[in-house]
Formats: sequence, C-alpha cells, structure tokens
Amino acid sequence: MASLVAVGALAFGALAACGDDSDGGSSSSDNGSSAAASGKVGVILPDTTTSPRWEANDRPSLEAAFKSAGVDYDIQNANGDVDKFGTICDSMITEGVTVLMIVNLDSDSGSACLSKAADAGIQSIDYDRLTLGGGASYYVSFDNVEVGRLMGTGLIDCLDANNKTKANIIYINGDPSDNNAALFKEGYAEALKGKIDSGDYKLVGDQSGYWDADKAGKAFEQLYTQNGGKIDGVVSANDTMAGGIIARMQAQGVAGEIPVTGQDASTEGLQNILLGYQCGTVYKNTDLEADAASKLAIALIKGEDPSSLVTGTVTDTKTKEDVPSVLAKPVWITTENIKQVFDDGFAKAADVCTGNVAAACKKAGVS
Repeated sequence: MASLVAVGALAFGALAACGDDSDGGSSSSDNGSSAAASGKVGVILPDTTTSPRWEANDRPSLEAAFKSAGVDYDIQNANGDVDKFGTICDSMITEGVTVLMIVNLDSDSGSACLSKAADAGIQSIDYDRLTLGGGASYYVSFDNVEVGRLMGTGLIDCLDANNKTKANIIYINGDPSDNNAALFKEGYAEALKGKIDSGDYKLVGDQSGYWDADKAGKAFEQLYTQNGGKIDGVVSANDTMAGGIIARMQAQGVAGEIPVTGQDASTEGLQNILLGYQCGTVYKNTDLEADAASKLAIALIKGEDPSSLVTGTVTDTKTKEDVPSVLAKPVWITTENIKQVFDDGFAKAADVCTGNVAAACKKAGVS
C-alpha cells in the first residue's frame, strides 16, 4: 500500500457557522463567501464505544477541515446502531448531500447505504474503514497493514527491552466484521512471522476482542489460564481492548510485566504507557485523514478531477476492484516519543496527566 503524510489544510478560508442537533450531529452553512464550495458533505461516524477517537478526535478534525475548506457539512453518529446508521444515510441522501462519507458499522449495512448513494448520483468516500463490496468512489485512511506492522515490531522491541528472546505471545484481534481488523492482523502477523518461524516466539492464543474492553479482557484471562500464566507478550489491536486486558493483568498481579500493544493513542492508552502498563500505541493523527477527506470532498463538490490527490489503491477483497485511496502514515508511540502526540495537539495534558499519572507525565516531559 501507498502511504502519505497529508499536507496542510486547504486555503479556502471561509469560516462556517456550526451547531449541534438533537441526534448528536453537527452541521455548518455557507456564510456567503465566494471561496466556499456549492454543495454539502454528509458524514456518518460509527459509534462512541469501540474507540474514543470518533468523537474526541475525528469529529473536531473533520469540522475544522471542512470549515477551512468552506465546505457545508452534516456530521452525525450512528451510536453503534445499524438501524440508526441506515436512517441517517437515508436522511442525508434525501436532503441532497453532494458527497457522502461513512465509517461503516459492518460491510453489509455500509454497502446498502453506499448503493443508495450511487443510485442517487452521490459520490462517496469510505473513511478509515473500507466497506467490502460497497463500491465507494474513494477511500481515505491510514496504511492499516503498516499499523499492524508497527504493533508487531513494537512488541518485539518491548520483549527485547525485557531481555525476552524466547516468548509465548497471544493475539487479541479486532472485530472480524471490520476489514481494518484483518489488515491490522496481516501487518502484525507479517512482522512477527520470522520470530515465530524460528521458534523464538510461540503463538499460544489467537482470539477476537471485538473492539470491546470487557470481551478482550475475558479473552486474555482465558488464554492466561489455559497457558498456566506463561504469556510473555500480547498484541492487542487497539487501546480500548488493551485497557480491558491490563485490568485483568492487574487482577493477576502481572500488569507492567507483560508487554501489551495498542493503537489510537487514546487518553487511556497514553496513561497506560506512561504508567508502564502498555508498551506502546499506534498514533494515527486524525488531522491527516480529515484533511485528505476534506480535499477530496471539496474537489468532488466543485466538479474537479481529484486524481492528483490519490496516492494509490486498496483492493476490495469482495469485488476484487481497486479503490482509489489516500493513505496517511501512522507512528509507533512509546514513552520515548510520547510528547509528539501532545505537541501535535492530538491529546491534551490536562486530560491525560491526572491523578497518579501526573508524576509520570512530568518524568516524560509532558506538561
């Protein structure tokens, strides 16, 4: 896959007014600036539970990018409800959005929405997750195989730091219905293959945590018991699940002794890294995704050729079609470079450096 560090925001300077609606959505209207595009982008976010990023990071990043680009927008959250997702989709199509951007809850409901959009002549963008069989016009995300590779190589580094040349490891994967989960696993399985093939590492567990802290914690506890406590490292596919796993480790008295990966650079994930419970997280700066999505949306709304914005393609494994894509570059974060997340404005010290984390923040130079 191609990867991209997206460039700065578009210089379409019209600032639009923003308001909240009763469905937890947000929208803006054109203030009459000649720089503003004539059209509207509708965005459907998936939920508020699988990761805090959707509301804490993606919504404000998208709002800022659309405002800067002078794009009229409507952002709503499906709150994990497939029926609500469909209702929002129908409503946005009926109101006549020019571009529809979705983060699917699953490929079936996502495909149904994208099919309706196509029938209505609306161009579409899969945001962060590719909808298998959906036929989206474009895909904006991170290089998700690389995200997985970073988790795999990160775990190796953390085990090396613990002088663990021989290790029993387990995978706690994301939701099997999420194409990203498959891409993440492809990446970390590839990164760890050499260690496993050589016999240095033994894969003693491989289960799904469904992006759920409790389910991930239970999966870890089951595997920990099955292996008589002989687990040396855990690939957790995101910070939310890592939090559930760490809670079970604390109950077993081994938190901080067994390296755990994650991704999303969530507040909880960053706190666990600072406290020594999590060895690292993959940081995906949503400003890069939002900026790329905004650029695509404004080009489509203005009827311009967006091909110069595309950096590669991603194959839809269901249709075997290549989807024009813009893929941003993720970063592996540990205590050594954790300041980057704060310096970029992605995380706030006031949120992370609370209670017993304050001293760890000071030690890491985060303030």
